[in-house]
Amino acid sequence: MTITLSTTVADERWGEKAILTSNDSGMTIHLTSGDALATIQRAARKIDAQGIRHVSLSGDWDLEKSWAFWQGYRGPKGERKVEWAELNEADRAEFDSRLKIIDWVRHTINLPAEELSPEQLAQRAVDLLSGLAGDSVSYRITKGEDLRQQGYMGLHTVGRGSTRSPALLALDYNPTGDANAPVYACLVGKGITFDTGGYSLKPSGGMDSMKSDMGGAATLSGALALAIARGLTKRVKLYLCCADNMVSGNAFRLGDIIRYRNGKTVEVMNTDAEGRLVLADGLIDASEQNPELLIDAATLTGAAKTALGNDYHALFSFDDALAASLLESAKGENEPFWRLPLAEFHRGYLPSNFADLNNIAAPAHTAGASSAAAFLSYFVKNYQHGWLHIDCSATYRKGGVEQWSAGATGLGVRTVANLLLK
Repeated sequence: MTITLSTTVADERWGEKAILTSNDSGMTIHLTSGDALATIQRAARKIDAQGIRHVSLSGDWDLEKSWAFWQGYRGPKGERKVEWAELNEADRAEFDSRLKIIDWVRHTINLPAEELSPEQLAQRAVDLLSGLAGDSVSYRITKGEDLRQQGYMGLHTVGRGSTRSPALLALDYNPTGDANAPVYACLVGKGITFDTGGYSLKPSGGMDSMKSDMGGAATLSGALALAIARGLTKRVKLYLCCADNMVSGNAFRLGDIIRYRNGKTVEVMNTDAEGRLVLADGLIDASEQNPELLIDAATLTGAAKTALGNDYHALFSFDDALAASLLESAKGENEPFWRLPLAEFHRGYLPSNFADLNNIAAPAHTAGASSAAAFLSYFVKNYQHGWLHIDCSATYRKGGVEQWSAGATGLGVRTVANLLLK
């Protein structure tokens, strides 16, 4: 099926607002609304919904239009074949990188939990990045009882209830070859490969998409990979905090207290607020590198999704200039981010009678996404400068919509890659 673009209104028999028409020669996408890329993506979804699995793009297709088509056309089931319109050499290289890396992110997030253990998630990220950067990548995967012995108590505590061992990936991308080169950025991703909620058990309707609770880890792995493909020359370290949150006789309980390596103690008052507990370990390690830029990403709270739906990633930061820089990157990459409030007073929303912190906000406070971000700030040495927290609301959709199929979107990868290259 040949797909062409047109800036003319559809014939009246289709309706003046029609974005997709067909004839004996193929299909035409009508770019008569204000947002051409959104129109292309919606039209591509319509084409896919008709069961058309082989298309050829003909005419004036540039990099971004081609990418918008693929975003809408790609789905989690079945094979699709696209004969792409010709692009110049630079655009073709960028397009191929996106196809490889962002499809890797979407596929990884869509995998059933049965096929993706914590250690397998860490190894998949290693394989992706090593395949791109070769000897510039070194890594260590720490798992199981070794985590407890080395003081990674958040990750060990959350993951100990599963028969699949928790794992921490510490990956170093160092293209300089100098072991003493400064670390420009650290990326810390939440990699909960399945989240039951623990003893604060989720209902089935809240658990059926929890294979995607490692979306932050996949997104940051993809972001580093895309930045490398685009020519990143700075040293970056990636930390993936990977675990299952399960119910068993060995699972952690409400009232347990976790003692972290930075001296903070945390009382567990909700085992479904586990993402922040594993991220804390990664943030401690990342802070010790004294990077200029520290970014964590996690499918962390339902509160962020309540505020923004599946349409935007939520951004939190105490650093206004850095937050503005990320939003500028998001705009340049045509990805949706929205900044939500994070203030010093949010750090006071986590009182505990028995520890330094509670892992959820006190009942008097309702700012769930902001208080979760505030919790993380206690594990970042210089939290007021150089730190960004992304609550990944736009990572995954339980059902298809006008622009997206069901499943992972890959949104956020390009934005973070862009920021790393500034």
